[in-house]
Amino acid sequence: MKDLRHAVTATAQRGLTLLELIIALVILGILAAAALPMAEVTAIRGKEMELRRSLRDIRSAIDAWKADYDRAVKEKKIIASINETGYPESLDNLVEGNDWGGLYPYKRKYLRRIPVDPFDEYGEGWGLRAYRDDPDATVYGGEDLYDVYSQSTRTALDRSEYNTW
Repeated sequence: MKDLRHAVTATAQRGLTLLELIIALVILGILAAAALPMAEVTAIRGKEMELRRSLRDIRSAIDAWKADYDRAVKEKKIIASINETGYPESLDNLVEGNDWGGLYPYKRKYLRRIPVDPFDEYGEGWGLRAYRDDPDATVYGGEDLYDVYSQSTRTALDRSEYNTW
């Protein structure tokens, strides 16, 4: 009886065999290899969400600027020029703001800061389009700011190009 207890205790203290250790490492390697591509897709998806949010924020600010311009003209707070579209001259105007000739008792700002394009690899910044530019133009007319787009040539997860968003 004493020998049987000693044999069970010796087997329990022996630990893992080399074969068990190799199998465990192979399983961990397979799991790590499967998780890496999923982590990359998750990171790209996060950047895509940030790009969509940034485009929406800038475009909404441009639209709010135009709406305030139209309201200021309608209420005769400012006088519209013949060739003026009512869109801001640059992205900086959205950050600096405007009081619209007293339409607001303060300088109304439309953005706290200019969002960064998460796919801007070369520091080019946002692509800009003027009111008179074609909807898919890549050359900025320069007289006003009507739309923005990403200048990235990369392809999104849904197979569209970021510069078409």
